[in-house]
Amino acid sequence: MVEKMTSLTQGGVYLEKLDPIKSGEIGKIRPVVLLTTSIILEVQPEIIFICPLSSQSYSELAALHVKLPPRDQLKKTSFALVEHCRSITIKRLHFPRIAQLTEEELSLIVLRLQRIIKI
Repeated sequence: MVEKMTSLTQGGVYLEKLDPIKSGEIGKIRPVVLLTTSIILEVQPEIIFICPLSSQSYSELAALHVKLPPRDQLKKTSFALVEHCRSITIKRLHFPRIAQLTEEELSLIVLRLQRIIKI
């Protein structure tokens, strides 16, 4: 596990198995963006915080989505579905990393997340 953990990066895109799902949750094996900060990743946590990606965005939630162009092994234009961010076990991730977001893209996801939790 240590070998795999050293390859984890904040803003890294990995494949993840999101099943089983409940109600309106997003499921199946899909790319996700790792949002956990590098400082926490250094201690090799069992739980990480992710944002699922999809090739579709719906207009009623577009203000929460971040459009990501294809790169590396992320072959399609994707959307970070911020309303589906959640904590998951590291065991759900598939290695290796398939892409890396820019600092600007990562910041946009965090800003959209703040729209959901702003007090």
